[in-house]
Order: sequence, then C-alpha cells, then structure tokens
Amino acid sequence: MKAEQNELVTRTGPGTACGALMRRYWQPAALVDEFDPALDPRMAQRPVKAVRLLGQDLVLFRDDQGRWGLLDRDCPHRNADLSFGRHEGDGLRCPFHGWKFDATGRCLETPAEPLGSRLCERVRQRSYPVLERSGILFAWLGEEGSTPPPFPAFDCFAAPASHTFAFKGLWHCNWLQAFEVGIDPAHPSFLHRFLNDAALEQVGDNAAGKQFRSASAGEAAGERWPMTRIMREFHRPEISFEPKPWGLQLTALRPMTDELTHVRITNAIFPHTFVIPLSETLTITQMHVPVDDTRTYWYSVFTSFAGPVDKAAMRNQRTQYISLPDYIPNSGRHNRWGFNADEQRSSTYLGMGEDDINVHDQWAVESMGPIQDRTREHLGTSDKVIMANRRMLLAAIESVKNGGTPPGVGDATLAGQMHGPDTVDGIAPAGTWPTWWRERVQAKREGAPWTPKAATTAEPA
Repeated sequence: MKAEQNELVTRTGPGTACGALMRRYWQPAALVDEFDPALDPRMAQRPVKAVRLLGQDLVLFRDDQGRWGLLDRDCPHRNADLSFGRHEGDGLRCPFHGWKFDATGRCLETPAEPLGSRLCERVRQRSYPVLERSGILFAWLGEEGSTPPPFPAFDCFAAPASHTFAFKGLWHCNWLQAFEVGIDPAHPSFLHRFLNDAALEQVGDNAAGKQFRSASAGEAAGERWPMTRIMREFHRPEISFEPKPWGLQLTALRPMTDELTHVRITNAIFPHTFVIPLSETLTITQMHVPVDDTRTYWYSVFTSFAGPVDKAAMRNQRTQYISLPDYIPNSGRHNRWGFNADEQRSSTYLGMGEDDINVHDQWAVESMGPIQDRTREHLGTSDKVIMANRRMLLAAIESVKNGGTPPGVGDATLAGQMHGPDTVDGIAPAGTWPTWWRERVQAKREGAPWTPKAATTAEPA
C-alpha cells in the first residue's frame, strides 16, 4: 500500500476523508454498564462520562428522566470542559460561569448575564443522537441535521436482552489494524495455536476467550474435535469471500480427509465489525471503534441462540483480564503482554497464555505500532480478504467524498437486508459442505427461542 493510501484509511478525526465516511455509520460510544453504580460507584450521584470518539471530545450523560445526552465537550461560552459539569437532573451546568444545557444541547440558563438577557435563546451546544441497543450506547456523529440510516436488525441487536452480553476493551493501535486481525481466516492456526489439547470446554466455560477449547460441530471418525486440533493440524485454509449487502461473507475450508472438511463461515460488516462463531449456539459480533488514530475500543456482543446468558458470570470472567471502569487490559506493552518463553516452547505457539486469547490479538495489533506502516508489508494469497476489504474501504471513502452513498449499513435503501449474518464452525462432508452449513444454520435458528422459526438468512443451496 502506498504511504498516502495508508494515511487516508487510518485517519478518522474531524475533517478527514475516512472520518467523514465513519460518521455515516452508528458508532458505539459506551457500554450501558458504564453507568451502573454497582460497577462504577461514581455513577450513583453523577451519571456523566467524558467520551472520545473518532478524535472528538464529547460528554455523555443521563438525566433524571432517563434521557441520554451526548454533547460536544467544550462549553460554547469559553470552551471549558463540560465533562466536569454539575449534573443537576435536567442537564449539565458548566462550573466556569454557570451556563446550563439539557440532553438536546438546548441552553437553559446563562446566570451571569443581566436580568432579561435572551442570550441563552441564541446559544445551542451541538448534540448527537444516541440509541441503546444490546447493552451498548450508539451515537450518530453525522453532519448536523443529517438523517441517520435505520439501525440494523442483525442477530446481536434482534435478540432479547436475556440472550446478549456486551463488553469492551482498549487497544493502543489504529482502528484498521484492530479490525483486520478479526477478518483474517489464516491467523488462528498460528496466533491462537495450542501445542496440546485439553478436555473440551462447555459453552458456559469458554466464553472468556477459551473458544478454541470447545468442539467444532460435527465429528471426525466418531470424535468431536476441538478447534485447537483442527487449527493446528490443518493450517493452510482455502479462503474465499462473497459480497453481501453488509460487506463480505468469508469462507475458510480446511480439508481433513477425502470425506471431511472443516468449514468456518464468518462475516465482515463494513466498516469495522466482524461476526464469528464462538460455539454451536453462541456468536460474537465485534466492532472496532476509533477513540482517535492511535487508540481503539473493541466492543463485543455475545449472542446466544440457546438459553439466556449469565451476564454476571461473563463479566466476572473478563474482569480478570480487563480493569474497569476504563476497560483497560492488564496486559500490554508495559509487561510484554505477559510473554513467557517457557510456555512458548511447551504449550502455546505465542507464549501469552491459554485462558484469554484476546491478548493474542492485542499483541498482534499493538506490536505493529500505533499506526501500522503498510508500505512495509508483503501480502500473500492468504491475505486476499484483507486486500478486498481495503479496496472496499478506499472506494467507499472516494464515493462519500464525491457525494455518494456509503455502502452496507450506511445505505438506508439496504436496511431490509441487514439481518443475520450467519456463521458456522464445523466438520462437514467434503462434497456437500455448502448444503451442510446451511442446514446447521437453519437448525440453530429453529432452536433459538427468540427467532422466527421459519426464517433463515442462509441462501438456498
């Protein structure tokens, strides 16, 4: 990639071309959990948070009527920081001169002005629409007065609250390298390789990043194989991709015998989301949202197609590795991501633990540097999805710059097609795997308590 292209796709702040594209999509701004006094006692009396999103400084708060307000952080009077404002129930008051704003950005009072002054009627702080979906607060940062596209009805947002759990974590790197690790079908065979197999994990146990200890669907020679073994023994996947309304559907085939092949179907939702299977009945939808150009929050929604999820247990599993209230990983460059040379020789390919594979991905993307220098890459055939996504991104930036419609979720005319998308991870009959995976998806949907029983997003064979 040329240096100017790398600069174009990695800069997302106000006034940048990629930033203009990103602002045409709903972006996660915070977890609803971040306002839970049980998790952050500061929220009991003052539900206010400073937020940085796409290089913009914002303040997010909830008023006494339960309304969410997302405002530019600099007070329109003399630009003091509104995240230190006094929360007064119906709005935020700037401590500098007492100017007060409600959740819509309307100025309620300018108390230092002379009696009878109508200044506050002429002042308005920029506010941004906020939606709450599946435990995440989404913001629309598009141009003032612009109309957001309909919010997508993907599985992770269509499922009831009882069947989803949301979490996040901070990575010190650019958004694009964070996203690209998740749409790379080849890397699990190496980065997440375990040198030996353990007892298969149950779905409830593997949700903290142990998914490669769980079994793929289907059997080989009467046995259920863990992903660890499949990834280790069949490390040259046959990778293909297919355009979909939301982005790309990715297929990775790992031929095992003449009769059997391992099939992994995942999805890339433009511009920065992937959907992957965690087990036969649990999926992960993960978004990679620029805080600024050198920091990224990943947001994950775990969606169950079986029973309700245990949110407290899933949160407790993750807080072993990520510290609240700022959701910062315990491992990082400061402690070499927990690297252990003995472990690398004896049990894992990377040497950074087995229990939390998130740190594997964290090392991969943070070790590239704050912004990866793509002029130094040498891409291969296994990187075809990475190349396809970059072409899509460059085309979308150019289209929006010229007044065009952003692709996928950003195109309101495609809203009716924003459902699913389907995933699978399993051992299939080699000759009929296209039919096999769609049947697995159909059975999963029919078994879910919250999906229309006759519906499926898988296309007919």
